[in-house]
Amino acid sequence: MNSPLKILIIGAHPDDCDLSAGGSAALWRQLGHSVTFVSMTDGRSGHHEIPGDRLADIRRKEANAAGATLGIPYHVLDHPDGGLEATLENRLDLIRLIRHEAPDLVLTHRPYDYHPDHRYTGTLVCDAAYMVTVPAVAPDTPALVKNPVIAYLADGFTRPYPFSPTVAVDVEPVIDRVVEMLCCHISQFFEWLPHNMWPEDTVPEDEAGRHAYAREKYQQWIGGRADQHRDLLRAQYGDERAQSMQWIEAFEGCEYGAPLDDEAIARLFPFATNTGTSP
Repeated sequence: MNSPLKILIIGAHPDDCDLSAGGSAALWRQLGHSVTFVSMTDGRSGHHEIPGDRLADIRRKEANAAGATLGIPYHVLDHPDGGLEATLENRLDLIRLIRHEAPDLVLTHRPYDYHPDHRYTGTLVCDAAYMVTVPAVAPDTPALVKNPVIAYLADGFTRPYPFSPTVAVDVEPVIDRVVEMLCCHISQFFEWLPHNMWPEDTVPEDEAGRHAYAREKYQQWIGGRADQHRDLLRAQYGDERAQSMQWIEAFEGCEYGAPLDDEAIARLFPFATNTGTSP
């Protein structure tokens, strides 16, 4: 193998990285590549009973546990959940973080989303693009020589334009690894989200039942994507394999980063073609 890839996945909240790129992260790790998860906010608002400071501490521990399942760092920043803003100060901090990680690929939210933290996370990453190579900006950290490739995580929003993926990843072989990560976010998948989004659910108490419950919710989250992007799957994997795929992650190249062209896809997503490296 050539030098290991360095993948930086930046979500707005603890569990965003897991939900939208956990399968690809597991595949990268199986091939010996480096993956880092970042949550831009501390998650302090994501519960109906647990107060802010206590919840932020819980969610940081849950994120660390989720990262440990893949052997990766999971950084939870101190911006308040629901209060992230696209300020110059936050942009400079993110430039420093990206320079420190020196990633080959950055994955993040699109700037079009229902949640302001998601939108501003995407905006901050876009605003940091290219600037990470400018030495006079945040001069206390060495500038990168090259702008990394940046790509957006999948979403279902259609205005001002719908998510249009450049590359798709078959995550069925590692779906249990993703579910294992999601089960670490106890306060979310077994407490807050059933209260806020799935109030008719009865959450299992036993470990096996919770694993099955989290798997069901994850499959609902990514369900339909394979059918929606079947043409892209055929182009990447060939007709026979593409037709059998059910569970995928997909990513859209951001034009502010280095190009996510065919060469970059082959290099950065070695598991995303019929001829690519198998984990």
